[in-house]
Amino acid sequence: MSAKPEPPASAGSTESPEPEEPAEPTEPTGSGQTRPVFDAHLHIVDPRFPLVENNGYLPDPFTVDDYREANAHLTPHGFAVRGGAVVSGSFQAFDQGYLVDALAQLGPGFAGVTQLPVEVEDQEIDRLHAAGVRAVRFNVARGGSAALDDLEHLAQRVHDRAGWHAELYIDARTIDDDLARRIAALPAVSIDHLGMHEDGLPQLLRLVEQGVKVKATGFGRIDMDPARTLAAIVDVDPTALMVGTDLPSTRARRPFAPQDLDLIRGVLTPPEQSAVFWD
Repeated sequence: MSAKPEPPASAGSTESPEPEEPAEPTEPTGSGQTRPVFDAHLHIVDPRFPLVENNGYLPDPFTVDDYREANAHLTPHGFAVRGGAVVSGSFQAFDQGYLVDALAQLGPGFAGVTQLPVEVEDQEIDRLHAAGVRAVRFNVARGGSAALDDLEHLAQRVHDRAGWHAELYIDARTIDDDLARRIAALPAVSIDHLGMHEDGLPQLLRLVEQGVKVKATGFGRIDMDPARTLAAIVDVDPTALMVGTDLPSTRARRPFAPQDLDLIRGVLTPPEQSAVFWD
């Protein structure tokens, strides 16, 4: 379950055409050949649209053209991005203009993960769905989103209305048993950046057992051994992982590097690679 565009889902009275579901590219994936990638976590920072300072931080611009240029560095490593999910950051708060514009530029195969106030109107959900948005994000780590108190209500509402899932940027160490129960009860949910910290891995794995998905992203911002964590997640549920670049790696200790995808590929069997990198 990624933010990959899905077949048409009910979205109230919206009649706008849905983004086309891309078939998996057919490039061969043997030695020296290309692995298609659905980049399940990327950010676009377009200075033409509002940005909100977050704890004194404002990111540098990172436009759609910048993202495409960055992807060119993946080619020598045998990867080719064929779709992805543009994720709203804390510094974008509830602005939707940048996201709708970015999705229009990126075209078919790309979807949006937005932040919404709990009082958002149904018509706005419908409008965003027509533009390609497929998930709502709860940014517990940085803010800028709806609060955890609104988790069940908002996540259930956008799922019932438009088939969206929920995404949580949260340090898994902070997930107590009560919050874990609430997360597991959501209709569809994923957790960003491997849950952030080694000490949160046991709780994360318990959520994976209950169907929660996990993004293998942000290796430059986590406090854990990514290879060991990936192997542990795959051992519980090989379908739980999604891969992403986290470009442009705002506030990370180090930015994304193609070697991060090499590491993921090295942990997985070929069938697992197909599921994690594309499905």
